[in-house]
Amino acid sequence: MRALVTGGGGFLGSAIIRLLIARGDSVRSLARGDYPELRALGVATMRGDLAERTVANAAVEDCDTVFHVAAKAGIWGPRTEFERANVTATDRVIEACRLKGVRNLVFTSSPSVVFHGRDMEGVDESVPYPDHFEAAYPETKARAEKLVLKANGPDLATVALRPHLIWGPGDRHLVPRIIARGRAGRLRRIGTRNPLVDSIYIDNAAEAHLLAADRLQPGAPIAGRAYFLSQGEPWPVWDLVNGILAAAHLPPVSRTVPINLALAAGSILETLYRVTGSQTEPPMTRFLARELSTSHWFNIDAARRDLGYEPRVSVEEGLKRLEQALTEAAR
Repeated sequence: MRALVTGGGGFLGSAIIRLLIARGDSVRSLARGDYPELRALGVATMRGDLAERTVANAAVEDCDTVFHVAAKAGIWGPRTEFERANVTATDRVIEACRLKGVRNLVFTSSPSVVFHGRDMEGVDESVPYPDHFEAAYPETKARAEKLVLKANGPDLATVALRPHLIWGPGDRHLVPRIIARGRAGRLRRIGTRNPLVDSIYIDNAAEAHLLAADRLQPGAPIAGRAYFLSQGEPWPVWDLVNGILAAAHLPPVSRTVPINLALAAGSILETLYRVTGSQTEPPMTRFLARELSTSHWFNIDAARRDLGYEPRVSVEEGLKRLEQALTEAAR
C-alpha cells in the first residue's frame, strides 16, 4: 500500500502509521506540525494546511489509499476553524483524490455525528443524523462524513469509521484532561445516573482502519458506508473515568452536580465565553453535560461482519497498559 495519513502526528494518525510501517507499507504523513519521530520510522513527512488545494493535491500524489484522520476536535472554539479544518479540508481531500487517481479513502468520523442529546443504547448505523447540534465539532464532522459517503463511486471508494472516545497511552486529549481535572479537584459527576458509554482503545481503533483499507475498493460491500467502532463492551461512564484516574493513582470522582444545574451552567458559560471572545474552553457546555449524563453505546455487528473487526485489547487490559505508561512517564 502507498498510503497518505492526514493528521499523522496525532494520537490516532501516528498509531495507524506505526501499524502500516510495521507491515511494510509505504507511508506519507501530512500534518501542521513537525514530527521527527515519524521520519525516524521511514515516513515521508509533509507540513501544510489541507484546506489549501495545492497542499491536498501534493499530499495525495502517487498514493493509492488515503487515511483522512486530521480534524479539529473539541467542544469549543471559533466555528470558522471547525468549518475550515473539518469541512473544507475534507472537500479538498476528496477533490485531490479524484484529480490524482487515488482509489481508496478511509475517513475517520465520530459517533457524535448522530448524537441527538438523548440516550443512544445499542443503536446501529441506520440511526439518522439529528436535526440540531449543540456544538460545532459534531455538526462539521457530520457534514464532512456526508461529503465522503456521497463521493463514493466507480473511481473512488470511500468508507467512514466512527470510533468512540479513543484513549490509551499517548492520548493528548481525553486522558490528560481527565487527569488534570482530577488533580485539580474539578471533576464532578453529572446527575445521579451512571450511564453506559462506549469507548475504544487506541490499538483497536488503529487496527480497524487498516482492516477497512484492506477491504476497500470501488464496488466493495463496505464502500459508501459508515461503521461504528468501539470496545464492544460499554462501561458506566464514571467507572471508566475513575479507571483512568486510578491509572494515574488519583482518587475517584465523589461529588455530583444535578443535570439541570450543569445544563444551565453550560448555557451561561457558553454565552459568556462567546460574548467575551474567550479562546479557552468553558469548564462546562450543554453538549458536555448531555454527553456525561446520557447512555451512548453502539451495535458494532456491522464492523465485525464486514471489516473483520474484533477488539483485541479489553478495557481492563487497556487500563493496565495506561497505568504502566503513566508510571513510566512520571519517573
